[in-house]
Amino acid sequence: MTDIIVIGAGPAGLTAAVYACRAGKSVLVIEKGGFGGQITFSPKVENFPGNTEISGMELAEQFTDHAIAMGAELTVGTVEKIEKADDIFRVVCDDETYEAKAVIIATGARHRLLGLDREEDLIGNGISFCAVCDGSFFAGQDVAIVGGGNSALQEAILLSEVCKSVTVIQNLADFTGEKKLADILTKRENVTVHFNTLVTGLLGADELTGITVKNTESGEESKLAVNGLFIAVGLVPETEPFADVLPLNKWGYADIGEDCKSTTQGIFVAGDCRSKTVRQLTTACADGSVAALAACHYIDEM
Repeated sequence: MTDIIVIGAGPAGLTAAVYACRAGKSVLVIEKGGFGGQITFSPKVENFPGNTEISGMELAEQFTDHAIAMGAELTVGTVEKIEKADDIFRVVCDDETYEAKAVIIATGARHRLLGLDREEDLIGNGISFCAVCDGSFFAGQDVAIVGGGNSALQEAILLSEVCKSVTVIQNLADFTGEKKLADILTKRENVTVHFNTLVTGLLGADELTGITVKNTESGEESKLAVNGLFIAVGLVPETEPFADVLPLNKWGYADIGEDCKSTTQGIFVAGDCRSKTVRQLTTACADGSVAALAACHYIDEM
């Protein structure tokens, strides 16, 4: 029996583990992929306090090492469901079942991909998802961004301030984001917009050197030399296994407030899988600390 099981070993989950261990609780962290979460794909992080510049992989290692040093146990497994009986939670994985007094869900949200060959291989090697995190890495270079919603427009505006050129690729005939943002973007001299256009291929071996695009109206295909490709076509929250124990909004995010408490007593939610307006490293860590302290309080009051 473990005091707290943390599902997900990104910044939110590992911060939760550190805080819970410091409070004297036993903690098991279950991760289905790589420890550290999405940040491991970022070649350079410049917006995390205390580190003027660090690679995402190095930062992920620091998070992981810190949790282990505090006493957290880490294991690999894919959680399939959570069951509750007599104030005890059973976390059912693909090859093992664990029990705990409280559970923190910090599974994050994965970026929606374009479905192209070698797309995942080039993440961190030319393909990125966050202009705030990685924009400066492409300073003075040519980049493209896929998407036409508010997030894509905001990302493109940020990129236009540091990159040599920004090509916006939108599969529709117009932007779906706010007109104000679109007006700001299209007035930038180093920005080009291609409507009714799809990215059909990725160029380059170990690093991205360009993309192939296709106009959906004319059928014309062409190549575009770029050093970076930012994908801003939405996020997919990793909440599917928890629909029975979490309130989910229409997008699949856990409909949980800033206190990180679920409607199921004893279950807490932290990080990007929670409904929120800002998804950054710092906000994920903040969620992790809030969820951990709430979980510790819940156990102490049992």
